[in-house]
Amino acid sequence: MRLLILTHILKIQQAILFCALLIGASNVYGQPGKNYPQFDRKNFHFGFALGGNSADYRYTFQPGMYNGDSIVSININKQAGFTLGIISSWDVHEMFHIRFIPSLSFQEREFNYGLLRNKEVNFETYRLESTFLDFPLMMKLRSKRINNFAAYGLAGIQYSVDLASQRDVVTVPGEAVMKMKKHDLSTQFGGGFDFFMAYYKFAIEIKISNGFQDLLIQENTLFSAPLNSLRSKVWWFTITFEG
Repeated sequence: MRLLILTHILKIQQAILFCALLIGASNVYGQPGKNYPQFDRKNFHFGFALGGNSADYRYTFQPGMYNGDSIVSININKQAGFTLGIISSWDVHEMFHIRFIPSLSFQEREFNYGLLRNKEVNFETYRLESTFLDFPLMMKLRSKRINNFAAYGLAGIQYSVDLASQRDVVTVPGEAVMKMKKHDLSTQFGGGFDFFMAYYKFAIEIKISNGFQDLLIQENTLFSAPLNSLRSKVWWFTITFEG
């Protein structure tokens, strides 16, 4: 069910992006002068963000983890997710903005294990689903506006709370469970492009975030024992609308 919902949301995102780019192209190149000239005269802007993410981990293994009798290989694959956010932007200067975008993001990672059993290698998959409340505080450095277009760079820090964390779940001996910490802190860097419409501004941007701390709760279960550390790594693709 969750995969079906995600598929529909990603299709909606693609449709919104396609329409927005068509509208943006017609406004940027099809009309003389500036759209929405009073946008840059306001000190505060509000809007919303809709986007997708690709969640991964930076990971290390336990020393000698391949010397055992059961683990042959481990691969962690990126999976697609989606994000919804509310934008608050303080335009300190025409070219320097401070942005706070509390968001709800759905992320998923896939762990693929090669296990040696009865002299045969069997493969097992463990899916780790997470639902995060994200609180990014970003600095936006924007170029000067050229008619209805501007480019910008982003840098900041993000605090996240995993609402789906199994940190407090009691595990049964031998159960294949991966327990992660509930709180994370990460850096974010990226950039994008602003397009000014007649009554609003929309933007497309891409970012990457890297977590500081090891999120793995080591309980020596089948899936967690070979791993030494897991740190978050997420790519974000976002469409924003501001008025």
